[in-house]
Amino acid sequence: MPFAAQWDEQKHFPVEVLRKAAGLGFGGLYCGHDVGGSGLSRADGAVIFEALAYADVSTTAYLTIHNMCASLIERYGTEDQRQDFLRELTSMDLLASYCLTEPNSGSDAASLQTTARRQAGSTDYILNGEKAFISGGGAADVYLVMARTGEAGPKGISCFYVDKDSKGLSFGRQEDKLGWRSQPTSSVILDDVRVPERCLIGKEGEGFTIAMSALDGGRINIATCSVGGAQFCVDAAQGYVSTRKQVNVWQSHH
Repeated sequence: MPFAAQWDEQKHFPVEVLRKAAGLGFGGLYCGHDVGGSGLSRADGAVIFEALAYADVSTTAYLTIHNMCASLIERYGTEDQRQDFLRELTSMDLLASYCLTEPNSGSDAASLQTTARRQAGSTDYILNGEKAFISGGGAADVYLVMARTGEAGPKGISCFYVDKDSKGLSFGRQEDKLGWRSQPTSSVILDDVRVPERCLIGKEGEGFTIAMSALDGGRINIATCSVGGAQFCVDAAQGYVSTRKQVNVWQSHH
């Protein structure tokens, strides 16, 4: 507050405000202190996100997604990956997006079709496919992409850290949404995107487990955002009726 309505109307992604939030420790709530994180619990995060969403659900929801990405690297990344990747995420010098949903793969995430194949004679992976409805799409600097490295089904999926500047990475048009316009949302398109082996998060075949563990926390975070937004609506309605009189009767008496 008081900028949420303006940001929504203008489709403004308040990056500098998010970075100020990171300066208060909100960029890496679940990450260790050694990489700039706050080392908090899910319960702590729920309280924080509910309070922030009271003022702006949309911007807070993106912040939950960024934290979800950082927490995946904290939990599943190697120590080298933690040290290499997390400091710029916890400070929000780099913004992160989570890439699971595809045009033909929503609730049935195990059927995703984006592929990651080893290039002959190299340890690099080549990623091809398209992700849909990605919060932060086109604006974020880092994309955690779930892609198929093996067999059909959940056991063939792996997780990759993909830099925005990677050759072959592009973005679709910004989605025209009803509300939630302070965070950009677009498709993420991968066309022979080369990703080095060091950007594989976890092991091959662990991507579905990683993705689902992220959503376990993400569902809590989005629920708390909803509670925060709903509480604002209740308080605003109560404030309105307490000051409004119709037919010489205060509406609050009803």
